[in-house]
Amino acid sequence: MTKIDLITGILGSGKTTFLLRYARHFIEKGENIAILENDFGAVNIDMLMLQELKGEHCRLEMIAGGCDADCHRRRFKTQLISLGMQHLDRVIVEPSGIFDMDEFFDILHDYPLDRWFEIGSVLTIADGEMEEQLPPQMEYLLGSESACCGKLIISKLRGEDGGSAAERILAHVNRALEGIRCDRRLSLRDVCAKDWESFTEGDLEIFAGAGYRGSSYVKKFSPGDIESSVHYFMHIRIPQESIAGLIRDIMSDGSCGRIFRIKGALPLEKGWLKINATHEKTETAPVEEGQSVLIVIGDGLSRERIDSYLKPLNTDPGYVSI
Repeated sequence: MTKIDLITGILGSGKTTFLLRYARHFIEKGENIAILENDFGAVNIDMLMLQELKGEHCRLEMIAGGCDADCHRRRFKTQLISLGMQHLDRVIVEPSGIFDMDEFFDILHDYPLDRWFEIGSVLTIADGEMEEQLPPQMEYLLGSESACCGKLIISKLRGEDGGSAAERILAHVNRALEGIRCDRRLSLRDVCAKDWESFTEGDLEIFAGAGYRGSSYVKKFSPGDIESSVHYFMHIRIPQESIAGLIRDIMSDGSCGRIFRIKGALPLEKGWLKINATHEKTETAPVEEGQSVLIVIGDGLSRERIDSYLKPLNTDPGYVSI
């Protein structure tokens, strides 16, 4: 049977960055794998980030978005049937940050998928920089996407001690689980809190064998009810002295939506400026390499309104927003 893994995590948690490392582990072992980008959105920017994995041992597939939940489920199942007929060693599913966990488990119990696939690991990525209290919809997603995980993997430690990060994020996740009336509580043995650059082959093997847990919880929201979203603004070049004010203006303008975070990188005369902004603080740092993109995460976002701030300052003719 083909192993199938699920990589979950709320918007902006770092799923795709983790997936790049996780998938390479199997490719370098000579296994034949497929990555299925299972996204409700009409455009999936993560697929662009994964192109470097595509090759003899790795297929990239995507479910076209822009449809309702029932249509999305049918497309998901059809895509898995196609992959199941290829006798792969492993399929790794990366869903949107807004995802109904039951869809994954229910579909895999359908014929003929129940004969072709064996659930491997459910891995949940938790943002080490997330705020102590998220909006209700995001708290629900954090709880529901962590409830069945075999391993909770913390991202973006930024030099913080792994033990203190594990305890802090663990307490937050367990509050989210309590909020959806889930009986499960995660413990330190369920958590991986270490710099991702230091992952060993042994770590990746632990993730591959982490399994999953059967957990029930109260569904407070359906994917269609959740207003949280992420927009990408690419090919941006603006004067360095304007960047801090620009980010501050977008964050403070309620007509842009309820913004949780703006992150990304913008080009400088030499190198790049890495940006990570919340309402509490804005962090910028020069880095040698980057990609010209701002990622805006929030509720009820207005892409057009954010465009109105970026376009007047931008000198890159390739500008695009998604």
